[in-house]
Amino acid sequence: MSKIGRAPITVPAGTTVTVADGVATVTGPKGTLTYTYPREITVTVDGTTVLCTRTSDDKPVRALHGLTRALLANMVKGVTDGYSKTLELVGTGYRARLSGTKLIFSLGFSHEVEIDAPAGIMFKVEGTNIVTITGFSKELVGATAAKIRALKKPEPYKGKGIRYQGEVVRRKAGKAAKGATA
Repeated sequence: MSKIGRAPITVPAGTTVTVADGVATVTGPKGTLTYTYPREITVTVDGTTVLCTRTSDDKPVRALHGLTRALLANMVKGVTDGYSKTLELVGTGYRARLSGTKLIFSLGFSHEVEIDAPAGIMFKVEGTNIVTITGFSKELVGATAAKIRALKKPEPYKGKGIRYQGEVVRRKAGKAAKGATA
């Protein structure tokens, strides 16, 4: 039995989980999320706990068991507390600013890059080089952060670019000077 899949999900006060026709709906103070789970998995709501069980012990079904439980747990945490990712802009002249719900970047291109906030996502800019992305869907927060990071990934020689806060960029040695001896 899957250790992750058999663990119960505790539903905090103020959050409700409903299951009907293979669709789980989680509603909380931050919003509502829905998930259509596989038919090989059975989801039951028992008061303030949610349990996932599987119909067989086939390898794909075992994998779906843990996946379904993890996704439901992430949904419960998201509508209760929310998720956030923080990005850092490293490099001379790399800046971010907020204009309404749009995030505008100066990244050394000949033009500024604008990113619209998807529904359920909020941007916050601290100073000019720290961007925080918050929302109640873990998947959407991560995808938005990855989309922004892909604008200018950190390069290995000087470390310039957009990186996650706390991300360590492996640096490469530059070209050796002519005639230098080691």
